[in-house]
Amino acid sequence: MADTLLTAELDETHTAPTFAELGVRDEIVRALGEIGIERTFAIQELTLPLALAGEDLIGQARTGMGKTFGFGVPLLHRIATADTGTTPLDGTPRALIIVPTRELCIQVTQDLENASKYLKNHQGQLRVLSIYGGRPYESQIAALRSGVDVVVGTPGRLMDLADQGHLILGKIGVLVLDEADEMLDLGFLPDIERILGMVPTQRQTMLFSATMPGPIITLARTFLTRPTHIRAEEPHDSAIHDRTAQFVYRAHALDKSELVAKVLQAESRGATMIFTRTKRTAQKVADDLADRGFAVGAVHGDLGQIAREKALNKFRKGAINVLVATDVAARGIDIDDVTHVINYQCPEDEKTYVHRIGRTGRAGRTGVAVTLIDWDELNRWAAIDTALALGIPDPVETYSRSPHLFSDLGIPEGVTGTIRKPKPVRDEDAEVVERPARAPRKRNRRRTRAGQPMDGEINGTETDEAETDTAAAPLDDATDDETADKPARRRRRRRRSAGATEDSTENGTESKDNGDNGNGVTAESDSDGDTDDAETTDQPARRRRRRRKPAGEGEATADTASETVTASA
Repeated sequence: MADTLLTAELDETHTAPTFAELGVRDEIVRALGEIGIERTFAIQELTLPLALAGEDLIGQARTGMGKTFGFGVPLLHRIATADTGTTPLDGTPRALIIVPTRELCIQVTQDLENASKYLKNHQGQLRVLSIYGGRPYESQIAALRSGVDVVVGTPGRLMDLADQGHLILGKIGVLVLDEADEMLDLGFLPDIERILGMVPTQRQTMLFSATMPGPIITLARTFLTRPTHIRAEEPHDSAIHDRTAQFVYRAHALDKSELVAKVLQAESRGATMIFTRTKRTAQKVADDLADRGFAVGAVHGDLGQIAREKALNKFRKGAINVLVATDVAARGIDIDDVTHVINYQCPEDEKTYVHRIGRTGRAGRTGVAVTLIDWDELNRWAAIDTALALGIPDPVETYSRSPHLFSDLGIPEGVTGTIRKPKPVRDEDAEVVERPARAPRKRNRRRTRAGQPMDGEINGTETDEAETDTAAAPLDDATDDETADKPARRRRRRRRSAGATEDSTENGTESKDNGDNGNGVTAESDSDGDTDDAETTDQPARRRRRRRKPAGEGEATADTASETVTASA
């Protein structure tokens, strides 16, 4: 089907109309006025008359030029006035906005909630719901059951809930594809086609993006009805803001971290976004900058959704002023005060380049875009330069100490790649928590038990009794005090004297030959045949080792002993 191309031809003296002058509902105009939006941008001025009339259209404008309200305002206006060809609002979704990324889903939802602050439905406040992956299903299902008027979501989660019967698409009157080229070009086409098969045929469809290549427009025409293609700039204008200063340097991979650290110390630098091609590189750059003392966060696919949202919220609120991200954050993230964008790695193509540097110089502000090209990326950059007619086919070789780097970006002389971190202030009144002292290790010191000899006696040497008591007493006292909670494990090593031999009872039997002393008391026999009383001997008693007898051996030993006694008698 043929479409109509409408191009803006607005001079500098042109005064943009207000939303009220274009016929937007008073409730929406009031809500927009409270957030400081009164007059329209070029894309909004061109799309609102057609979109409010319910016509299909393709909106194309540079990033940061208000595309969200270009489709959001007419969408809210039409469903609030029940002008979508369906019954009045009853809690069933009437408008569906499909976006490629979770971050963009959250942002579009927030913008629509701000604009619909004073719109009412049958339950009171008009409700806008965001549906995306990385969040529990239960909360989203509960919200759909309670009633929703506008749904903003990513294709995967939308299909899951629609297949399960929780998301009803049979009453959708307005369908919007934001960043349409991204969804139709990166594998979302099968999901988009399935969703189109679930929504009514009689509907309004709008596509919006900063870049709209010819093949994407041809594909979009298959599900639009006589669309009007609106382009809010001259055909020969670049897709990049004129207020964005672009610097392209050929940099060595090992010097990029130092170079970026010095760029972040430029005098005019504010909030800065750094883009990489891979998730691993993004986290590596973020960790390196954090070690250098910068307030930095990261957004990439390896992080959980909660961590990604926290990093973006901190960046919006100013808690951190550097955000390292993959291209997931280059699509539609609206943060007005970004002053610098750094391409740590060369973008894949010209569309990615446009969306990356489009994060700065938004809404009439100025910005700085710095792109670092490695030697193996020169061919890719040459293709980007040719497609966008930038006139920088051969970037100048640049290092972190190159003088032109300092002069181009306004970096003070003498800065280093590290910011000194402030020393933590010590509170004198703060409670000091001390770790319990560990008991000192004692070597070659052994405790003695009552009635047991010292090592010197065991080794066959004579030990003075007084010396033994003096050495043992302090050890016992110190050990009891220091290890009262947890006694130290000690290992005692016992040695036999050089002339000592095994006891005569090694096999579990006692020798009875000449053992009877006439008083019925059996004495132990030494290896030399002498018999001494254990209580009156001058030599220390030797400890006998008892060994467990094998089963059945005890009876045999008893029999043998009885036979020996009988024979002696």
